[in-house]
Amino acid sequence: MTADSTVIPFAFELKDTSLPLVTVLLHQADAAVLADELQQRLGETPNFFDDDPVLIDLAPLAGIEEPLAFADIVAALRRHRMRPALVGGGNAQQMADALAAGLPAAPAAVPSPKPRTVEVEREVIREVVREVATPVPTLIVDKPLRSGQQAYARGGDLIVQAAVNAGAEVLADGHIHVYGPLRGKAIAGSRGNTEARIFTTCLEPELVAIAGVYRTTETPLPKDVAGKPAMVRLVDGVLVMTPIKF
Repeated sequence: MTADSTVIPFAFELKDTSLPLVTVLLHQADAAVLADELQQRLGETPNFFDDDPVLIDLAPLAGIEEPLAFADIVAALRRHRMRPALVGGGNAQQMADALAAGLPAAPAAVPSPKPRTVEVEREVIREVVREVATPVPTLIVDKPLRSGQQAYARGGDLIVQAAVNAGAEVLADGHIHVYGPLRGKAIAGSRGNTEARIFTTCLEPELVAIAGVYRTTETPLPKDVAGKPAMVRLVDGVLVMTPIKF
């Protein structure tokens, strides 16, 4: 049991960080529970990750005393093409055990550079060093996607100007727009962006998912969106589908 008695309904979360990698925020110390939930949430989408480095955040587990099975945790993540690279947020013993398992501690946050003053021709100029994010281009697909085909917009949004047929798959780290029938799988916010949305002019999917929360054809679509223009978004961890009216 953790020191916090709050009940968490899931074993882990995927979050963006200031580091160039995804954070796996662990809520469960049981590696078997983690493995089961990874299979449930990512098992049908094997291309979520491509040997991407991830940071294991132990903050929710810092209050427990029993040792963590880091070898089993790493194995569970590796089965879904994640490569554990760093660990953070744990207590002293957890961090020591992680290091012994070959997982170094994440570096502390680096303070932003302070403005420096330079003198040019008797004038004092304050130069502020700023980091400018490199814009990620939107991926545009202008041909129908057939069964077995996949389009993935890494780091950005995806626009499909044609049909996504049954058996095809579209993924994006940001939003997904399908200007045609969406009959295959659509996975937005694939790296944990809960603000991502899915838009389509004809909602008939095999599966829709946002930030790991998914819905399949086993659950019938509401009549007001089935086969119609619709938007899919996350509200309090639940997928909500609303019609789009032109």
